[in-house]
Amino acid sequence: MAKRSSESLPWSLFGAGGFVVAFLFPVHILLLGIIIPLGWVAAPSHAALLGLLHNPLTRIYLFGFCALGLLHAGHRLRFTVSDMFRLKHLDTLLGVLAYGAALAGIVVTIVLLISV
Repeated sequence: MAKRSSESLPWSLFGAGGFVVAFLFPVHILLLGIIIPLGWVAAPSHAALLGLLHNPLTRIYLFGFCALGLLHAGHRLRFTVSDMFRLKHLDTLLGVLAYGAALAGIVVTIVLLISV
């Protein structure tokens, strides 16, 4: 019987984060970085955005948006550094650092979403 890998959870989060980064980040960049600043669409008021942020579905979406993106970045960073600098012997340490940084970012995301 083949040995089962413990990498399935990180790989699935990497895949979900890749989807978020590939499909949702460009939409946010297009809207918030190009369309609204150029005046093609009227900018929403501060009160409207704050009201939208108080909706629990918006908070869940923003949490998933940030958390999956951070986990994707952590996974990609771990393997890029390991392969580029030939640090396979430090794979565990790199994993702890990369995923630890991603988890720290997720904690900051949770704190910010709760405090608003």
